[in-house]
Amino acid sequence: MKISKELITGLITVFAIVFLVAGVNFLKGHSFFGGDDIYYAYFPNSGQLAPASSVTLNGVAVGKVLSVEYEGLNNDSKKVKVSFNIQDSKVKIPRGSIIEIGSLDLFSKGMLLTLNTDLSNGYHKSGDTLIGEMASDMMAQVKSYADPISQKLQVMMNSIDKMVNGISAFWDSTATSEIEGSLKEVKIAIKRFGNAAVEIETMVLTEKIKLSRILSNVETITSNLKRSNDAVKKIVGNVEQVTNDLVTSDFKGTIANAKETLKTINDVLSSAKSGEGTLGKLLGDEKLYNELVKTNLDLQNLVNDIEIHPERYIHFSVMGSKTKSPFTNNEEKRLKDFLDTIPQ
Repeated sequence: MKISKELITGLITVFAIVFLVAGVNFLKGHSFFGGDDIYYAYFPNSGQLAPASSVTLNGVAVGKVLSVEYEGLNNDSKKVKVSFNIQDSKVKIPRGSIIEIGSLDLFSKGMLLTLNTDLSNGYHKSGDTLIGEMASDMMAQVKSYADPISQKLQVMMNSIDKMVNGISAFWDSTATSEIEGSLKEVKIAIKRFGNAAVEIETMVLTEKIKLSRILSNVETITSNLKRSNDAVKKIVGNVEQVTNDLVTSDFKGTIANAKETLKTINDVLSSAKSGEGTLGKLLGDEKLYNELVKTNLDLQNLVNDIEIHPERYIHFSVMGSKTKSPFTNNEEKRLKDFLDTIPQ
């Protein structure tokens, strides 16, 4: 069977028209083959919503916006009617669910579907009207966060401006002259440090010879100590030997002799205390003490009498006459010797 070219051309034209209509409907938000559930919602304004915008559920696109129409005045002041469909057959909308116009990202608007968790009232049917609300868009949220910060930044900028003005005034009137003075003092201090460094270098050069001599003397002293090392060892050995001799000497015998001597002295003192022996009699015989006192007194009286009346005891002559002495010549000589021994 031969197909004519006219038939083929007609069929292609029909298919092209069908695909064109389907494509236009798809671009408007309908499914390619149709059959979607359509719903409605009313809003106070469109929020820049356009047809073919996405309808999302938990961030997933489940439908498209079909139309955004101005309805005029109505009782609840919601003037904009939005038609949208649900292309996903699995999505059922419970009664009481909310559809919002809001921002899907930074650049596009869309509708956000929030399903009611209470399923006791059943589900919406195609053609029903849902509760429409305006979601706060991202710019409004950013503005709500940014406004307080902007106010605080404004106050802070005013404070910074005042501080800068104060610093500028201080800098113009006082700081410039003070900094210049400080720089001059720094220059003077650096110059003084340089002079001090030169003086130190000169002193080091002049004292270098003395330092060399001191080091030479120290080296000589060290050499002498090294040469005297043997002598020092001998001295230390002698000291050690003397110490050993002292340690090994007969201290016990010496202590025993000392004890014996002390014992003898104690015995003598005990005998004297008890009146025994010559020392004891001298210490304990009161009569002997009294006689010694009396004899000393008589002797003193005798000496005094001799000094007053020497003629009674010494024989002398005056102008050839002689006075008879009561003593013999031998007694006179002994008396004269005794008187010479008495201190004047």
